[in-house]
Amino acid sequence: MAGKAARLNWVDTAKGLSIILVVMMHSAYGVGQDTGGTGVLHWVIAFATPFRMPEFFLISGLFLSMVIGRDWKAYGDRRVVHYLYFYAIWAVIHIGFKVAISARDPGGAASALAWAVVEPYGVLWFIYMLAVFSAVTKLCHQLRLPHWLVVALAAVLQIAPITAGPMIVTELAEYFVFFYLGYAGAPLVFKLVEWVDANPAKASYGLLLWAVVNGLLVFSPGYAVLTDHVEMGIAALPGVRLVLAVAGSLALCVFAALLSRLKVMEWLRWLGERSIVVYLAFALPMGISRVVMIKLGLHDTSILSIAVMLSAIVAPLLLLAVVNWSGKGKFLFERPAWAHLPGTKGSRWQSAGAQGIAAE
Repeated sequence: MAGKAARLNWVDTAKGLSIILVVMMHSAYGVGQDTGGTGVLHWVIAFATPFRMPEFFLISGLFLSMVIGRDWKAYGDRRVVHYLYFYAIWAVIHIGFKVAISARDPGGAASALAWAVVEPYGVLWFIYMLAVFSAVTKLCHQLRLPHWLVVALAAVLQIAPITAGPMIVTELAEYFVFFYLGYAGAPLVFKLVEWVDANPAKASYGLLLWAVVNGLLVFSPGYAVLTDHVEMGIAALPGVRLVLAVAGSLALCVFAALLSRLKVMEWLRWLGERSIVVYLAFALPMGISRVVMIKLGLHDTSILSIAVMLSAIVAPLLLLAVVNWSGKGKFLFERPAWAHLPGTKGSRWQSAGAQGIAAE
């Protein structure tokens, strides 16, 4: 049990790092567009560009093997419907607030809601694609496709790259390889973390070496750190980008394993446990806090970016605390019984057989 707890600790710490990087990017770019400048967070995000989203997907696939063998109904409820429920709830909230209320465009809101079914909306695209990736991986498992073949095909799609067409297609081509690597390569990742736990000094030196190489390739000739995006140097080349993404994802796992050894970093593990809460709800307070702070006279890009990022991380956690305290609004972060497939765990129509599956 102690080993299992340690494993979960570093995974949650990695999720904590991941959600911070996600919120950091959106906060920095939003502020950069409003102030017309770049700040310290822009440079942090530039360094993390090769692996910022790939590592989030890789980590999301780590425990897929625990449920991949279940029947389609049990698996679909756990790994597909689960994400689609939260995507749907929060897409309605985001579109309702941004389009129907703020823009006073109910017709546009209705159109946006309709399109959100087939075209992932805003920052929620990650949640949508987790459902898609889970379904595709289950199909590959059902067809008994060897891991090496799926990884090879997914890598080709990532290297291509495919930038035109529906977002479902472009994002699947860009990120599916990392989700599948998390699933197929989980035993190797866990062995790596075990090695880190036994050799923290060597792991630290290796992490430093990786950081130097990653930084040199990102900030090589041709790079540009702009207000709302980053243009990398050699790191942007097809193939190189894939290698750096995988290396960076593993490096973040190593970093998380090292940090999880420190009691002072317990807050990061705690945050990682609630990363889905922050991801779902950070966008609205991020935008509101940015507007309010600028109107209050805060215009320094670095300070404003950090302040907005902290507001965007803390606000969802406060909302969660209010929901837990009041007992109202639990549907925002907990899937209700009606949103489960009949006969599966948590469903109001749960059967005895489903209970047995849930206990596995």
